[in-house]
Amino acid sequence: MRFFCYFNRFLHDHPTSTKLLLLSSLSSGGVVAYAEGKKSVSPQEITQKKRVVVLGTGWAGTSFLKDLDISTYDVQVVSPRNYFAFTPLLPSVTCGTVEARSIVEPVRNIIKKRNGEIKFWEAECLKIDPVKKSVLCRSNIDENLAGNNEFSLEYDYLVIAIGAKVNTFNTPGVMENCHFLKEVEDAQRIRRAVIDCFEKAVLPGLTEEERRTNLHFVIVGGGPTGVEFAAELHDFVHEDLVNIYPSVGDLVRITVIQSGDHILNTFDERISSFAESKFQRDGIEVLTGHRVMSVSDRMINMTAKSTGEDVAIPHGMVVWSTGVGTRPVIQDLMEQIDQGNRRILATDEWLRVKGCADVYALGDCTTVDQKKIVEDISEIFRAADKDNSGTLTIEEFQDVIEDVVIRYPQVELYLKSKHLFSVSDLLKDMYSNNREEIDIEEFKSALSLVDKQTKSLPATAQVAAQQGTYLSSCFNKMEKCKQNPEGPRKFRSGGRHEFRPFRYRHLGQFAPLGGEQAAAELPGDWVSMGRSTQWLWYSVYASKQVSWRTRLLVMGDWSRRYIFGRDSSRI
Repeated sequence: MRFFCYFNRFLHDHPTSTKLLLLSSLSSGGVVAYAEGKKSVSPQEITQKKRVVVLGTGWAGTSFLKDLDISTYDVQVVSPRNYFAFTPLLPSVTCGTVEARSIVEPVRNIIKKRNGEIKFWEAECLKIDPVKKSVLCRSNIDENLAGNNEFSLEYDYLVIAIGAKVNTFNTPGVMENCHFLKEVEDAQRIRRAVIDCFEKAVLPGLTEEERRTNLHFVIVGGGPTGVEFAAELHDFVHEDLVNIYPSVGDLVRITVIQSGDHILNTFDERISSFAESKFQRDGIEVLTGHRVMSVSDRMINMTAKSTGEDVAIPHGMVVWSTGVGTRPVIQDLMEQIDQGNRRILATDEWLRVKGCADVYALGDCTTVDQKKIVEDISEIFRAADKDNSGTLTIEEFQDVIEDVVIRYPQVELYLKSKHLFSVSDLLKDMYSNNREEIDIEEFKSALSLVDKQTKSLPATAQVAAQQGTYLSSCFNKMEKCKQNPEGPRKFRSGGRHEFRPFRYRHLGQFAPLGGEQAAAELPGDWVSMGRSTQWLWYSVYASKQVSWRTRLLVMGDWSRRYIFGRDSSRI
C-alpha cells in the first residue's frame, strides 16, 4: 500500500514524465506500473538535496554529524579510519589502564542511527579542488583487492575536520626514533615498546649501564598529554611492572623535557606548581628550559636555554608530545587560496575558510581569525550617531552595543578582564561622572584594549566538539532560511541574528597526575587538586563517552585495573 502512495505522489509531481517502467518482484508475485510522458527525470532532479562532504571522523566531524539535520542534505563522510576515538584517554591506553577497543566506536555504528542516510568511505583525502568543488581520495585498504583505490567526490559544501599531524619542528631524528601519541595505533605501539624495554633489560649478559639506558623513558613536551603519559607510566611501573621485573625495578627512570619554564603552562600557576612538586615526590625528573636539538636511536641531545650548555642523555624510549602541525593536504589548499604565508588554515567567525566559497573547517586543522573591533570602530560610531552630532549619548550607544557584543566575542572577554559583568557595567564605566555624551576619540580609547583579549583557541577535543555542534546548527538553519551565515545585521536596533559567530565556552580542563590524584581548572577560576578531583575526572570522562557501549567498557577497564592490575602482555 505504501508503494502505491509513493508512486501516485510521483505521478502527481511529474505529470509530463516520460515512460517509466517499474517492476517490483515479490515472493507472492509482482507489480508492474507504467506511465506515459515526454521527458525522463533523473534522480538528481527528483532529490534536490545539497551534497555535503565531511572529511574526518574525529571530535569535530563526529559532533557535526551527530547534530546535522540530514533530511535536507546528501551527506558523505571520508576518513582513513572507520572509527571515532576518545583521544583524552589515549595516555591510559599506553599502559593498559584502559583497552584500545574500549575508547573507539565504529563510525558505521554512529551513522546507522541516522537511518543509513549518511554514506561513509574509508579513504584518505589527497587533494581539495575548490574551483571544481571536488575532493580526490584514495582508499588505504589493501591494494591487492580488486578495484581502483582512487576516486573523486563533488560537493556543494565541504567540511574539513581532518585534524593535524605531530609537529616535530624539523628536529633531526624525531620521525625515525620517537613515538607519538595522536592515534590509537600510537598508544598501542607505545605499550608494546614499554614492555620491550623491560624484556630487553632483564636479558642476561647486559651491563647495569645498558639496563639503565633501556629503562630510561623520556617524554618531550610538558603539556597535558606529556604530563598525563608520564603519570600513567609511573603508576604502571611502580604498581605493576616492578612486581613482574623485580631485578630491574630500581633502574627505571622517567624524564620530562620542557622548553618552557614550567610544565602545564596553559593551566593555572597553582596547578603547574602542584604537578611539579608531585612529580618530584614521585621521582619523575622534570627538565624545564631545555630545547631538544636532535634524537638518535640511543641518545637525545638538547641545549639548556639559560646557559647554552649542550646536554646529551641516553634513552630507551622517547615519546614526542610538543604540539601539532598542518597536514600536507591542508598546506596544498592554503597555497591555492592565498593562505600560503600562514602556518595554519584560517577561517572567519562562522568557520568558513577565508578565500574559499562553501568550504568550512574546524578542529585542530584550523584557527578562527577573529575580526578586530578596531577595524570597524569608526563604522560602529557612525551607525550609533543617528543625529550626526559627533557624540554618542547612552541611548545611542545602547542601540548598537548588543550587536557589537555578538559580532565581536572578544568584548565579553574584555568585560571579564575589567571585572565588568554586563553591558550595563560597561556603559557605567564609559559614561562615568554623570557624563551624558562621549566623542569618537573617547569611544576609541574606551574600546582600544578589547582586541588584546583575542586568543587563539587551543587544539583540544573540547574546542573541536563545540565547533562541530555549532556548525551543524548553522547548516540546519541555512536550508530553512535559504541564506548563508553572514553575521548580525549592521549595528542597528531590532536586528535578528540567525547566525551568530562561533563562541567557545571553556568548560574546564583536567590533568591526571598519577597516584589517584588529579588537578582541575574549572569555570569561575575554580582550581581543584587531589584525590577527590581524580574521582571527578572519572565521572566526567565516563559521561563524555560517545555511546553506552564504550561507557560501560571504560568503567569496566577501570574496575578491572583496581582488582587485577594492568595487563603487561605485549599484545
